[in-house]
This record gives sequence, C-alpha cells and structure tokens, in this order.
Amino acid sequence: MTVYDFAIVGAGMAGASLAAELAEHASVLLLEAEDAPGYHATGRSAAFWEECYGGPEIVPLTLASGTYLRDRGFLDRRGALYVGREGKRGALDAFMDRFGDTGATIERLERPALAERIPGLRSEWTGAVWEPACADIDVAGLHADYLQQAKTRGVDLRTRARIAQVEREDGAWTLASESGEQFRAATLVNAAGAWADGLAEAAGIRPLGIQPLRRTVVQLRVDPAPPSDMPLVLDISGRFYFKPEAGRVWLSPHDEEPSEACDAAPEELAVAEAIDRLQGVVDWRVEAVERRWAGLRSFAPDRRPVYGYDPRAEGFAWFAGQGGFGIQTAPAAARLASQILLGLERDAMTRALDAGLYAPERFG
Repeated sequence: MTVYDFAIVGAGMAGASLAAELAEHASVLLLEAEDAPGYHATGRSAAFWEECYGGPEIVPLTLASGTYLRDRGFLDRRGALYVGREGKRGALDAFMDRFGDTGATIERLERPALAERIPGLRSEWTGAVWEPACADIDVAGLHADYLQQAKTRGVDLRTRARIAQVEREDGAWTLASESGEQFRAATLVNAAGAWADGLAEAAGIRPLGIQPLRRTVVQLRVDPAPPSDMPLVLDISGRFYFKPEAGRVWLSPHDEEPSEACDAAPEELAVAEAIDRLQGVVDWRVEAVERRWAGLRSFAPDRRPVYGYDPRAEGFAWFAGQGGFGIQTAPAAARLASQILLGLERDAMTRALDAGLYAPERFG
C-alpha cells in the first residue's frame, strides 16, 4: 500500500488549497466524504472578501491573500458599508479604533454619502464605516483552480471516501473509509471543517472544541431591484448583511446557531428574521424568496483558525476552525500552513504573519 507524505481529510477550500501548496514538495492524498469537493461550507459561501471580517487577528491573513486573489482575477471590487442607526455613533467609532492600526482601509461616512450608496435607505440609518477595497470572490473559480493545481502537482483525490476508522502504527496512519478502502500516510491533516473535532476523536486525539455554527442566506426578488454596483451592507451591531447578486439580493440575518456537523438546512424563523431586518433598513418591497440555504461555519473557542501540528500527537496536524473567513484567507492560510508542516522558510506572502496566533499549542 502506498504511504503518502500527507493525507488531508476534507477537499473544500481548506483542503484543496493546502493540498496544492504541499504537493510542490511532498506526496499528497486528498480525501473527500461527498460525491464532489466543496459541497458544504465552500459551496454555500456568501462570496465576499472584506478586510475587517473576522476581527483584527484575521486581517493580516486577509490582506496577505488579497494580492494573490486580485492578480488571478478572483476578486471584483464592490466596497462595503458597516451601517449604524442613530445612537450607534459610539459603535462606529469603536470599530474605527479597533481596526485603525490593522492596515485595513476604512473611513467614516455620514448620512448624505450613505444614502447615495444605498437607494431606499430609511432615515434612521445615519452613519457608516466605508471599506472601499471589499470585493466579491469567485469562490467556485478559486476552488476549481486549487483543485486543478493539486491535480497538476500529482495530488491523489478520492471522493466518496468518508473516514470510518483511524489508527497509527509503525510511524504512519491507516485510514479506513466506510466503503472499506484503506489509505496510509505519515501525516494526517485535519481539514474536515465542521467534522474536525470528530476526526480528531476518531484518531484518539483530544478535540479542540471546534464548534459548527449555522449561517442562513436567502436570495430575494425585490422592487426596486438593487443596483448592481451597490456595496455590501453590514450592520454595525451584527444583525444582518446583504448585497446585490444578478439583479437579486443575497441576505443573511448573521445568525450563528450551534449545530451538529451535518448537511445544514435553513430554518423558517431565520429566513423570516432576515427579511424583517432588511425591511427595517430599506423601503424595498420583497416580492419573493427565490432560494434559501444554510452552511456551517466552524470556530475554535477563541475564534482564530488552527494551523499546524498537534503538540500531543505525532503526525497529526490541524487546518481547521476557519469560520466564515476561510475562503477570503485561503491563499495566505494554505501557504503558511504548508510552510509550517514542511519546515520551509516564509516567503513574501507569509513573512509578516504571526504563526503563533494560529498554532494548536495555544490550547495547552
């Protein structure tokens, strides 16, 4: 049986990007439980690159990924507005203070400039933080590109390979799928997203407390239709975000409902809450709910991602806990993680990143 240098479990954006990076220097097996890669969180993303999303400790990963994404044509600039009602000036000021030294490009806007960018904005929304660099991401294109890079570099991708048993002996892991296939690798990389803690437990390793949280998105037909160049609009209080998409509106109530690892489905209450919150922001008439979906965003207890070898287990590495920012940080995250796992020097993309922020050792 072939013994690969690395077996990565999970072929969403995380696993695909890391496989492509590792395969320049090592043999890589990429295992996906579903019929095709990207079925879960990757295929259900709201698809934006936003410099402040995830908090100040995520900004360096986002900024470090920006050049890669722009140069390869995966970003289409849109801009973003964090909007606040009357009485939320303090929250807007706090946002400016929180992100002022991170390198993100942000500025305050008052009501006249805000109303110009969001047609039909209700009068009680009086201020905002403007982020001009925010862009739409071609998520499917980026994921496909990483899978193609991985294939070109010799990665062995196996789909319908849901792992049922994991054992380590003689310096290597043996992974058995539910269908009875067996695979061996010196290092097992946990890129299983919502299933990350479950995979760790199957390998006899202490889980980190990575919690899947359900996020709901709906596609609405509204009158008037939103302008195609309208920015992404986010509530400074974290209760919604929405943006135009092909003449429709993509809207989320910014929900974070704890969930088991599963094929997530939207709940009617979350859909109703999303629509109610939108109608409190703009005077558009909602004509139809055309689509609704949900995905699982998985966070470590401190809401930072986890990259690197587990200090308590030989040959077991984490590439998980990437929440809702895993796609917009994918290039820098995968490059950094591959350098950690391979013991390589940093390059221009990763040199300024503090790997200790994301190391598994922080959990003791």
